Amino acid sequence: MNLDEQLAYLTKGAEETIRIEELRSKLERSARTGKPLRVKAGFDPTAPDIHLGHTVLIRKLKHFQDLGHTVIFLIGDFTGMIGDPSGRTATRPPMTPEEVAANAETYKAQVFKILDPEKTVVNFNSRWLDKLSSRDWIALASKYTVARMLERDDFAKRMKEHQPLAMHELIYPLAMGYDSVALEADVELGGTDQKFNLLVGRTLQQEYRQEPQVIMTMPLLEGLDGKQKMSKSLGNYVGITEPPEIMFGKLMSISDELMWRYYLLLTDMTPGQIEEVKHSKLPLEAKKEFAQRIVSDFHGGEEAKWARGHFESSARQRQQKGALEEDEILHVSERRVLHNAFNRKLPPLLVELGFFTSNSEAQRKIKEGAVYMAVPDTGNKRWQRLDDPAWKFDAATYKGRKVIFRFGHRLVEAELTG
Repeated sequence: MNLDEQLAYLTKGAEETIRIEELRSKLERSARTGKPLRVKAGFDPTAPDIHLGHTVLIRKLKHFQDLGHTVIFLIGDFTGMIGDPSGRTATRPPMTPEEVAANAETYKAQVFKILDPEKTVVNFNSRWLDKLSSRDWIALASKYTVARMLERDDFAKRMKEHQPLAMHELIYPLAMGYDSVALEADVELGGTDQKFNLLVGRTLQQEYRQEPQVIMTMPLLEGLDGKQKMSKSLGNYVGITEPPEIMFGKLMSISDELMWRYYLLLTDMTPGQIEEVKHSKLPLEAKKEFAQRIVSDFHGGEEAKWARGHFESSARQRQQKGALEEDEILHVSERRVLHNAFNRKLPPLLVELGFFTSNSEAQRKIKEGAVYMAVPDTGNKRWQRLDDPAWKFDAATYKGRKVIFRFGHRLVEAELTG
């Protein structure tokens, strides 16, 4: 790739790059001197499993790795014991060293499904932060003002609302910023919620007479519902260690619009390649190819091929039978009240429930036979295929009923009201 192509590839999907001209200059110097850039992203091991939302940053590290740069997967075993205050409305409970260490081991195993283990530097920030003396911490704290720290939105909000703000939470951005000093980072990646912390790193590098790092923020990936951030607690996630057929089925449940965002953030395809798929494939085929690509990343090509075949075979069986036999309701990701549900056609109801982003998409999926419902409080636990976009719920039969809608692996329970 020439320099412009490299910049387009590296900034693909990024929310913001501070500053793009500095990144260009660093890339030019790297090409001239043959010295690769040092690119870091930090992960506090606060949970044992990684889902696709976490891989947005890991994937961006891979893009730098593809171009020959040194990527540093930084495990925040020290900062993890403080707890990242970003976006928090209350102080995060501290984790024990044992919890952090156990989670860190699982992170190391999981990230190498994307990164090349032979070309990745894995580091732990306890290696330098544990060694700072009291005098060192005072010197570090002197390089950033309280006024600037309280400019941070979540800190300012908690102060305004008279919510507790512990002193150790003020230390977190300094500790994270010092990581960039210790590693002499050229580029640091983070989610949009990490922008303040990343900027602290830039400032501290200048205070320590280093060239400031380029900051690249990546968007927080929406979950399967297309609305809220992907989260295990919300049930809208795809775990990278989930079985191939589960991953494939979950990915087939996303909306067509969300699919293209996933293509952008979760694959190594260039913007041009994605546009080519968008114009040459029908949405259903594009989604199958995407799901197969993602499953292949984490389980291998043969498993991905099998998962696709399993999905297509199951879909054919559903279409032939018109319902799934005695499929118990095991998991419902959301519960809603569906107001004014009667005498309205299905597509707008499914849009309101968050399955689809437009009536036309909902109508297409209904005609494909991909949407089902069950009414378990009637004693009937069979799935009924909804294949007529003009079909309507009638109040006499369904008023006050709880109907479970299904699209792919996503289930939403809705209580119908007039």
